Amino acid sequence: MAAVPPLANLLAFEAVARRRSFALAAAELHLTASAISHQVARLEAHLGVRLFERSAHGVRLSTAGDHYLGRVGGALSALTAATEDLRQGVNNSLYVHSAPSLASLWLMPRLRAFAQAHPDISLNLSAAHTHSDFALGQADIDIRYGVPQWPDLVVEPLFEERIVPLASPAFIQEHRLKRPEHLLDVPLIQSTVSIVQWQDWFAEFSDQRAPERFAVRFDRAQMSLDAATQGLGVALESATNAGRHIAERKLKPIFGLDKAIKVKAHFAVYPARHAKRPPVEAFLTWLHQQAAKG
Repeated sequence: MAAVPPLANLLAFEAVARRRSFALAAAELHLTASAISHQVARLEAHLGVRLFERSAHGVRLSTAGDHYLGRVGGALSALTAATEDLRQGVNNSLYVHSAPSLASLWLMPRLRAFAQAHPDISLNLSAAHTHSDFALGQADIDIRYGVPQWPDLVVEPLFEERIVPLASPAFIQEHRLKRPEHLLDVPLIQSTVSIVQWQDWFAEFSDQRAPERFAVRFDRAQMSLDAATQGLGVALESATNAGRHIAERKLKPIFGLDKAIKVKAHFAVYPARHAKRPPVEAFLTWLHQQAAKG
């Protein structure tokens, strides 16, 4: 096994990378800037690569440093969280990582019910497009979005989603949207991370081809839905994620739910060994109960 660098070196590197300053990192860690510089230099010598590019304008991560931070940062966060739990006597903690849009649009509105049902579990939730690295102990459960290609992990689908064109009622009325081909005459909103794109929808429900250019593009379903509520165009999104928007009549499926592409795209993912922990078992049971409700 390769030798792990001293923790002090890693902490100095992470602080400089996060603060983009040796002086600020030194103040945070209660050391001198010279000591921080030496710690980083030792880490670079240990790894045999430069982690930072230094110039008169300041310091920034090198390509190698940016990649290393992505791996090491999560491990240090997990270590910090575990230490805090131990200090505060928390022995029933649960770390859940989720795709951002599902976390904000679907999971967050339901978490109060979980907290009330399990007051003894200390829940920690994080969200990002990048998946958790279970080898680094970053999460107990990862709610992932995409095509399930995660070997050596337990993968449980949460629900079947209907991907439909959505727009505000005022937008639909103004543009008299009644047939799929009418969408070619209005701005379409592209969600760049969605596994279902406009060309997929047009291929399924129209003899017309989807446009090659879009009015606006977003890398979050939340932003696509918000843009549609503001009348910027038509979003192609999950009716599940848009549940609150639809219930509040801010958005409406233009053609109902009949012209929907059905997918299973959100999954609860975890190593089999994690299922033995009572908090994990409790959360998974609750999660599937919520998913069954839609």
